[in-house]
Amino acid sequence: MEQNQVSLKKEVLAGITSFFTIAYIIVVNPLILADAGMPYEGVVLATILTSVVGCLIMGLYANAPIILTPGMGVNAFFTYTIVQGMNLSWQEALAAVVMSGIFFLIAASTPLKDILSKSIPQSLKHSITVGIGLFLTFIGLQKGGIIEASSATFVKLGHLDHPDAILTVVGLAVTLALFLKNVKGSFLIGIALTTLIGFFMGHTQEVKGMSDGFSFKPFGELLFAFDFSGITELSFWIATFSLTMIITFENMGLLYGLLPDQKKFPKAFQANAASSIVSGLFGTSPTISTVESASGIQEGGRTGITSITVAVLFIGSIFAAPFIAYIPDGAIAPILIIIGGLMVQQIQHIPFADFTEMFPSFLIIALIPLTYSIVDGLAFGFIAYPLVKWMSGQKKQVTAPMYVIAFLFFMNFILHTIV
Repeated sequence: MEQNQVSLKKEVLAGITSFFTIAYIIVVNPLILADAGMPYEGVVLATILTSVVGCLIMGLYANAPIILTPGMGVNAFFTYTIVQGMNLSWQEALAAVVMSGIFFLIAASTPLKDILSKSIPQSLKHSITVGIGLFLTFIGLQKGGIIEASSATFVKLGHLDHPDAILTVVGLAVTLALFLKNVKGSFLIGIALTTLIGFFMGHTQEVKGMSDGFSFKPFGELLFAFDFSGITELSFWIATFSLTMIITFENMGLLYGLLPDQKKFPKAFQANAASSIVSGLFGTSPTISTVESASGIQEGGRTGITSITVAVLFIGSIFAAPFIAYIPDGAIAPILIIIGGLMVQQIQHIPFADFTEMFPSFLIIALIPLTYSIVDGLAFGFIAYPLVKWMSGQKKQVTAPMYVIAFLFFMNFILHTIV
């Protein structure tokens, strides 16, 4: 504890903040996986238990303040691409999750992880942080009703007279005031005060899919339900390859962007991989190092105590899930917006004077939020980097592994066009 220059109180507070920032996953992940034909209440428990195990592995093994839960984006890929698009059953899709997790663990437990880490240029690492920051801000603005979808321009200003938007603006003002005055626990206090303000405004969060009496029985339908009967089919291996690419490089990018101490990267990366396998065993889409981890890190989380605290709170959420779901998006959105702004400050470390370093970084920064996918944003930047260097006669500056990574991302795009 002393060597990390943190206190138990600060770590626990960071964990509480992270938990309430990510708690929406308890409701949202099951809603998405239910579209794959999976039992909603079973996925609620699978989501909680997978998050508990993932956070414990991250905290006890890697001693890092990173929160692991089933990832947004990859859960949609699981449901709408693998199950509905490629016609795998959800049981076969879970088998692909297990297999991709094993491949991920092999990569994370061998010298391959060091090769990957050392081959990625610093400019791209900084751009990942900036891109994730913009992504967080975009999610926050969307959650808070400040922006909304548009058929004409894809995105537009939301209705600022809507209760969601009003609560977000009020919550942003309250949380900013606390943050700028360096109030300890400003984010957690901001969530609590904004939720209270929302209550007095008559703002209520609609909770779908949860029955009055919570049952453990549906979870039994998911536990170890993976099915490898389709292992000889091409669609199974395309799904496995795509999942492996997503969870490997999305987690790598997130750890580069979030970890306060990059020396913890190897073990944190391995914790990610182990947790991904647990996801398939427990019956949910793969876990990801969540961008919401940034809220706890900003509150001072530096060690695994932060993640362990989140694990404990997830255990308590088994029976409190319907109540946690009532925390309005307007209370979470201000935290994501502020943290996004803090992360964007890393843009100053990108060498903009060198176009061959700037342009691939620019693609990552722009396309992470615009594709609503961290891994797709990385793909464009990682493919562009060797191309730009080669075109400018600087191909010797590109490592051999970087060419391989670019090729794998390119192949992943090709496979997506096939399916």
